[in-house]
Order: sequence, then C-alpha cells, then structure tokens
Amino acid sequence: MTRSGRLFTFLALKRETVGLLLLVILVGLGERMAERFLPIYLLALGGGPWVIGLLGAMNNLLSALYSLPGGYLAEHFGIRKSLLIINLTAMTGYLLVILIPRWEAVLVGAILFLAWSALSLPASMGLIAKALPANKRTMGVTMHSLVKRIPMALGPIMGGVCIDRFGEVDGIRLSFVMALVLALMGLFAQQRLIPDDRPGPTPPTAPGQILALLTPNMRRLLVSDILIRFCEHIPYAFVVVWCMKNIAQPVTAVEFGLLTSIEMATAVLIYLPVAWMADRTGKKPFVLITFLFFTAFPLMLLHADSFGMLVAAFVVRGLKEFGEPARKALILDLAPPDHRAAAFGAYYLVRDLFVSLGALGGAYLWQLGPAVNLWTATGFGVAGTLWFALRGTDDS
Repeated sequence: MTRSGRLFTFLALKRETVGLLLLVILVGLGERMAERFLPIYLLALGGGPWVIGLLGAMNNLLSALYSLPGGYLAEHFGIRKSLLIINLTAMTGYLLVILIPRWEAVLVGAILFLAWSALSLPASMGLIAKALPANKRTMGVTMHSLVKRIPMALGPIMGGVCIDRFGEVDGIRLSFVMALVLALMGLFAQQRLIPDDRPGPTPPTAPGQILALLTPNMRRLLVSDILIRFCEHIPYAFVVVWCMKNIAQPVTAVEFGLLTSIEMATAVLIYLPVAWMADRTGKKPFVLITFLFFTAFPLMLLHADSFGMLVAAFVVRGLKEFGEPARKALILDLAPPDHRAAAFGAYYLVRDLFVSLGALGGAYLWQLGPAVNLWTATGFGVAGTLWFALRGTDDS
C-alpha cells in the first residue's frame, strides 16, 4: 500500500466519507457565514429583542425535533437521497431570505435552513456506520467532528467581511447568496461521491416503536449523557457573564474570544490520537474521561478569578471533546444494526428535549447565585459520570 493509501486508511477516508466531509465543509461554511449574524439582520429589518429571543428558542427546539425525522429520512429514502432532500430544504430557506428582506421571512426561512445540522446528523452517522468497519468508526466520526470545525472557524470571518464591505442588510443578504451557492456545490459533490444506496427495512413511525429502538445499553448511555449535558448547559449561557462581569479580574471581550480559541485548539489537537486509541482499545474509558472533563469545568470556573486561571479552565473545556467521537461511535455500536440512523435520531431527540429543561433551569439557579449554578452543574456531572462508570458498557 502506498503512503497516501495508508494515510487514507488511517483517517478512515473512503470515497463516500470524503463526499460527506466535502458536503459538511461547503454547506457548513455557508450556514456559519449567514446564521451567526441573524440577530443583527433581524434588528436591521425592524425586528425587536423578542424576535431574537424567538429565534433562539426556535433554534433549540428545532435541534431536538429534527433529529428523529433525520433518522427516518435516511432509512426510508437511503442516505444519499435523504442528504439531497435535506440540502434542498436548506437551500429553499436561503432563497426565501434572499428574495424577501423582512424579519418574518427570515424566521420562516430559518425553520428550513436551520434544519441542515440536526437533520443531516443521523444520516451522516448512518453513512459512517455503513461505510466503515467497527474498528474505524471512531476515526470516521472524529474526521466528521474535526471537519465541522473548519466552517465554524472560517464562516463567521467571511460573513463579517461581507458586513464590513456592504453593510448589515446587503452584506448579510450577500452571505445568504454565498450560502446558497456553496450548498449547490455541496449538492453536486454529494451526488458524485456518495453512492446511491438502497433503503433498509422500513423504519418505525409510531412513538412507542421509535423509542423501542433504544436498546437497554443505549438507554444506560442516554441517562448518563442527559446528566452530563445538564452539567454543561446549566451554566452554558452564563460562562461569558462570569468571565467578563463576576470574577475579581474580569476579562475583556478580546480575551474571552482568545479563551474560546484556546478551547477550540485544544479540542482539535486531541481528536486524531484519541480516535486511534479508542478504535483499538474500546470506547468506554474515553467516554468516561470525557465525562470527567465535563464535570471539572464548572468547578474550575468557580475558582478561576483571573485570565491565567481561566486559560486552564478553558483547556479543560476543550478536553471535554476527548471522547465525544467515541461516544457517537458507541451509540452506533449499541444501536440495532438495521436501524442505526433512526435509533441515533431517537437518542438525540430524547436527550435534547430533556437538556433544554436544564438550560432553562440554569437561569433560575444563576439568580440564586453563580456559585449555586456552578455547584449544581458539577453535581449533575458527578452523577452522570458515576452512572456511566457503573452501568455503561461497550457491548451491544
């Protein structure tokens, strides 16, 4: 095998996974260019703060609700056709926003183009599960997670340049035009590189049947995952407030941006070596270590009162990605082989619906005091970690 062939094998790169990664980059780049500046666009079009709040609430709810139909589409139509449908849905949303510069149209369009990330995730995981053997799935999921960060880093910069050059209204509309073009390019790449696949057995549609796809071991993982996400989301919206307003030596906006970059860089650096180890030695230890990092972050944040100490806390926050690809690959391993995409969607639907309650509870706890919020988050992290340590498994 040639050196390039060995590299492709190591990185779990096959024709269909390369097609998927190109799609993720192109559609994600357009999505991040436009979506990140939606609140500014809504204000420029005459929408008030309540409209922005409605957009945020809609985003969280849709992320949960779209997971299930995303899995159904992948199994009912096949992965390539389902990705085509999802891409066309997002493009329709972009077109609506481009043609009708009103905040009402933006909200309707957002229902369509915000569907991409949540709808495509079960299909993407289903493609990785089909294309790769079990001992390369963690690396496949890792490459998907790693590549997703390219548009997350570049998209807002490109969107910001458009706004600086053409203003808030015309610049953001131009971002949506570019998003439409990039999605079209992604569509062609997907159709050329991802082979057509036959749909599997008809996925269930009744709620009870869908939830029955969650095997006992998936449910054990789900319980721990919900508890850990409570740990993450109870303080999530208030991290920036703590860093810039509450601590003894508050940081500036630029310094907080640097902390975020440190978190992202830490995550990127650990992805590949951890994926290689997890595929060779089993996934449970890596998921467990990830849960420990989730648990440690709010406690470290509570005791960080300067920029230097915050750097250490945000390195730990980046390390929470240590076993995230392993966790997603473990979901695929534990899911019923004939309905992996649908089971993956059902898992995320249940998880995100519960976690949205944690995000709401975080505001109440913050009013009682930042320490109450952060200690409560740590408590949920400890509970989730212990549950998975005692009940979690690599076995399907």
